[in-house]
Amino acid sequence: MSKAKVIVLSVVEQGLTKAEAARRFGVSWRWVHTLVQRYEKHGLDGLEPRSRRPRTNPHATDEHVRDLILALRTRLLADGLDHGPATIAWHLNEDGVTPVPAISTIRRIITTAGLVDPEPRKRPHASLHRFAAEQPNETWQSDFTHWHLADGTDIEILNWLDDHSRYLLSCTAHHRVSGHLVVETFTTCINTYGPPASTLTDNGSVYTSRFTGGRNAFEYLLHALGIQQKNGHPNHPQTQGKIERFHSTLKKWLDQQPPAVDLPTLQAQLDAFTTTYNTARPHRALDRCTPHTAYHARPPARPAGTTIAGHYRLRFDHVGTNGKISLRRAGRMHHLGIGAAHRGTPVLILIDETTATVIAHTTGQILATCTIDPTRTYWRNNDREPGRWPGSRYER
Repeated sequence: MSKAKVIVLSVVEQGLTKAEAARRFGVSWRWVHTLVQRYEKHGLDGLEPRSRRPRTNPHATDEHVRDLILALRTRLLADGLDHGPATIAWHLNEDGVTPVPAISTIRRIITTAGLVDPEPRKRPHASLHRFAAEQPNETWQSDFTHWHLADGTDIEILNWLDDHSRYLLSCTAHHRVSGHLVVETFTTCINTYGPPASTLTDNGSVYTSRFTGGRNAFEYLLHALGIQQKNGHPNHPQTQGKIERFHSTLKKWLDQQPPAVDLPTLQAQLDAFTTTYNTARPHRALDRCTPHTAYHARPPARPAGTTIAGHYRLRFDHVGTNGKISLRRAGRMHHLGIGAAHRGTPVLILIDETTATVIAHTTGQILATCTIDPTRTYWRNNDREPGRWPGSRYER
């Protein structure tokens, strides 16, 4: 989302005044006023950047001179002579062309015409550009790294990081990171911070099965929540540069701590680090403010394309032998009817204000939708007609 949209949403949804928004985002009050007027007249489409290109340019290179430059480039190349921009400028001067365009102009003309061979060994300037999401929860990056206990036992540390603010959402230690742990920590973050609009990870099997066919549990969860999944190119960790750089910061801090003797001790250290990193460590990429401040300074992004309510909590469970799931809500136990045919199936339950949606963990299939009624103990499956459970001995 562009900065202009974030500014307008801060005024329209967060209730900031135009002066407050101008101070927060470092722009003028008049610019905020202009953006709001465009939004009121044309909606979000009115906030798209407009071309600043002038209709005419009195300093534009004459078409005749442009043709001479291209002809000289072609001829000098065919003759095996130096055919760079400086040489072309010299020839133009010798031919009596006045004024002779600047060397940078000549370079731009021959490059636009496709007459310059790229030099892959040179690092392009675009590679130095820093990309960052405009809003909190617009993209969450995730990856895990290795660490060792005092006795040399290898441990894997799984992290979730907000791309916009570098806010550390989760930092947990495990003997081995599995797909189940990725889903579990991700849902814990959602229950705390709300769902992100997208995720960015590498192509590890705990995150994606796109190279082996089908979907894994994490991909099914993202699809169910309408969250966009983004994966970096294989063998190109620079795409997930923020989480990779974060691992260096984490390990430098752990190097200064007493070696952890077991997993709970290491997790306690990681919890302390999370607090320090988020709230007491100014970040150079954030103009020396903390990730906590940056995360809460702007309205969070939301997933697009989901039919499930935006405010919900998640829970993992298994369908019982009786085809039901027990769920505690507001201090009272309720029972969700799923179906005897799904006994033992691992499921993900999404609970919003009105509905509990039960999704098969391994296939992404919606098994049941139950209307939340605090006055009733049993919530039936709305996706089935009332009657006998299919697959049971009482089936008609």
